[in-house]
Amino acid sequence: MSDPTTNKTLVTEFIDALFTRGDLDAVDRYLAPGFVNHDPFPGFAPDREGLRQTAQVFRQGFPDWHSQLEALIAEGDLVTERFTARGTHQGEIMGVPPTGREVVLAGINIFRVQDGKLVERWGRTDDLGLLQQLGIVPAIAS
Repeated sequence: MSDPTTNKTLVTEFIDALFTRGDLDAVDRYLAPGFVNHDPFPGFAPDREGLRQTAQVFRQGFPDWHSQLEALIAEGDLVTERFTARGTHQGEIMGVPPTGREVVLAGINIFRVQDGKLVERWGRTDDLGLLQQLGIVPAIAS
């Protein structure tokens, strides 16, 4: 049986390495070869390489991208992470040239751990909010 405390450490180390520090090799260290991303970012494969490419695209668009952990809950082999990520739009992303503005993305991830590796991910992020901040989708006036 998985140790929830160890699993939480694994998830936080992975998120910090890949998304905050931009260490693309973290994919090889933390994700099992058969890793499945059940909710990949649109246009990316649901596997390790797709997640690596997603991180690379975000780091190119937002070189200072970092993820702030808001909550971390573990039970058995599952770890749920609620986060708020931020970065300054300094490079092209999704066809949008740099604006110099800070972008904020909130989300939730659920990871399944097996034999010390992440084997599955389910997640939801505020994609609409991201598209609105980038100017791809108009914001609704309040």
